[in-house]
Amino acid sequence: MVAQKSAARLWSKRFTYDDWMEAQGVPVHRGYYIADLRTIELDWWELGQCRAAFIQLTGQEGVTSTRVIEIPAGGSVDVPALAFDEIGYALDGHGLTTHELPIGGRRTFEWEPSSMFITPRRQAYRLSNASGEKPVRLMFFNYLPMAMSVVPDADFYFSNPLALTQESEADFYAEARMVKPNEVGDSAYLGKRVYWYGALFPNMAMWDRMASNAHRGAGSTSVYCQFPDTELSAHMSEFAVGTYKKAHRHGPGRAIVIPRGEGYSIMWEEGKEKVLIPWQECSLFVPPDRWFHQHFNLGAVPARYIAMHPPMQFHGHAEKVTDRAKDQIEYIDEAPEVRERFESELARRGLTSALDPRVYTERDFDWAKFAVEVHGSKVES
Repeated sequence: MVAQKSAARLWSKRFTYDDWMEAQGVPVHRGYYIADLRTIELDWWELGQCRAAFIQLTGQEGVTSTRVIEIPAGGSVDVPALAFDEIGYALDGHGLTTHELPIGGRRTFEWEPSSMFITPRRQAYRLSNASGEKPVRLMFFNYLPMAMSVVPDADFYFSNPLALTQESEADFYAEARMVKPNEVGDSAYLGKRVYWYGALFPNMAMWDRMASNAHRGAGSTSVYCQFPDTELSAHMSEFAVGTYKKAHRHGPGRAIVIPRGEGYSIMWEEGKEKVLIPWQECSLFVPPDRWFHQHFNLGAVPARYIAMHPPMQFHGHAEKVTDRAKDQIEYIDEAPEVRERFESELARRGLTSALDPRVYTERDFDWAKFAVEVHGSKVES
């Protein structure tokens, strides 16, 4: 009987993490997107000693995990030394994170809305709300579903007696620094020319050190973020008013959160019906495995999204250079209704498209030049 039950579970696509998550007694939010993480239902989470909710959107299952926690007005939340790293993202409010260092002393940094930071494994810490008037919320992103498939024992991650580390660098949360390819050899991070390396990115809504990401169209710019001593990484893209990005696809598990802007995205499995995702500040969505997705700016300011990456094994881009074109749809190749819908939505808001009409007829349109025109001096080489 035990063997039969195990076999049934093997083919159910239900993971150890799913059972653990649902046993926590707090809301689990599912579907294709969350309209606003600041307003979702939370409940008391005994293990975390705070109000919380888990989010498992289509495309995350078994790969990545997101949860939202709340810190009461004037209060704090003590987080034990976990056996896994997490990316933290401040949804609203201001606060402090404090580590008690093993060799004595403390390490503290401040966060505000749109701050992004790493909480390293094996280090207990305290999250404190700087406001005495209202609660604040933070989102956390991790690879716990994969880890639990390898070691299916929750105590290993939350009550591990070996969790204490001797990590004690007082400047661990110093300002992130730019890394150029010549600093890391020819195999630069993800093939990009530069990336930013650090444990704290103070305000992603205001970050202004962006580089051209012309191959995605729309004159978009990006910043690639790598955290110390972990495989967790992220990137943020910005695209101008009246523009939209080319459709593309990759592997599962990327949690996309909006730090600024208003618009919509469409997601679809090749040959199947499209799913519409309206978004605003603090919306969250996850493109499912190998689904095309495309982002449209309907607001009056440049739009931004942060993509928190799954493990490298799940990035899911085409293996061969000759196949990579299959992962992106050029404007000249997209269905006419994509442009028509976008221009119609803009018209309803009294706006017009800023895309040069030549992008729909010229396959070699000079996007690098367009990026400089719309972003000016913010674009770095």
